[in-house]
Amino acid sequence: MIKKIVVSGAIFCSCLGFARAASDYPAADTTDLLKKDSVPATRPLPADPKAGFKELFVPAELSNGMRVEQLNPLAVGFVKDYMEKNSTSLEEMKDWARPYFDMIDGILTQHNLPRELKYLAVIESKLQSNARSWAGAVGPWQFMPTTARTMGLTVNRKRDDRRDLSKSTHAASKYLRSLYRLYEDWLLVIAAYNGGPGAVNNAIRKSGSRDFWTLQKYLPAESRNHVKKFIATHYIMEGEGGITTLTKDEVAYWMTSGPTPAADVPDGQIMRPISGRYQAAVIASFLVMPVTDFNQLNPDFDKLVAVNGKYDLRLPADKMELFQSRKPEILATSLQYILNPGMPLPAGSEGK
Repeated sequence: MIKKIVVSGAIFCSCLGFARAASDYPAADTTDLLKKDSVPATRPLPADPKAGFKELFVPAELSNGMRVEQLNPLAVGFVKDYMEKNSTSLEEMKDWARPYFDMIDGILTQHNLPRELKYLAVIESKLQSNARSWAGAVGPWQFMPTTARTMGLTVNRKRDDRRDLSKSTHAASKYLRSLYRLYEDWLLVIAAYNGGPGAVNNAIRKSGSRDFWTLQKYLPAESRNHVKKFIATHYIMEGEGGITTLTKDEVAYWMTSGPTPAADVPDGQIMRPISGRYQAAVIASFLVMPVTDFNQLNPDFDKLVAVNGKYDLRLPADKMELFQSRKPEILATSLQYILNPGMPLPAGSEGK
């Protein structure tokens, strides 16, 4: 069970005190894309680059015939273990790294790339500007010197732009676009960013497939796991639909919205828009209210949240206050509940 999440107020700076040892960061082999015969032809990215995440989730049928999205079954085991080990630190990162995620979001958007690619920097370095691999990859995006220079960064004894979050994110965006033009599949892009296009091309040849789940056994173990770490991090971070996952208008809406009663909400109740993969049974358990009462106030909650990721939650005023105070726990437990349908709710969640 995921332990209660305590949001940290940690401050990010260019020289983070909790930097890990250099050997903890393996280098991303990006050099073979630089070879003349492997540079992909220049083609415009699709209008919606997010479509390239086609293997991140697979469609599933619910008992009522409604189609929703769930984790690819081949990723579930890894994601469950990863969530147990990393959910708390990643939830804390949502808070302390918000300004840096906002910066990365803006740069990725300038390059017409999905903002979720910022989670690649999370698994590469935990956004640490002083991260260095044993092979010499440096910075939040873990660039090797040759690749960094090719992407327009200055790397010499006096200056190393790989440590600059803004400059290195622009460079990473250029490189990711090149990889996407080559593969048109973000899971293959993530694998290539870690192990190099040569490793991915070799796996494609050996497997006869461009499907990550088919060719993964031909990839180096590190690259296979890199993709799954990305999937797990994406799932944990996007589950709440935080500020870095919203459009400009949505951010403005969330920043100004409050728990004010709506016109169609009876006295004594409050409506608040929520975003994330919450589950009705989990919310009801934490709020110590019958799930039938919850569903009466929030009809089709699980169905609509599964499809849209958002819902106008209605609760009695005292229950809304309790929900707000325990949101991180409720979300974390809901994510576990999704991965383990039918699991008993954690003992002691009621009435805490």
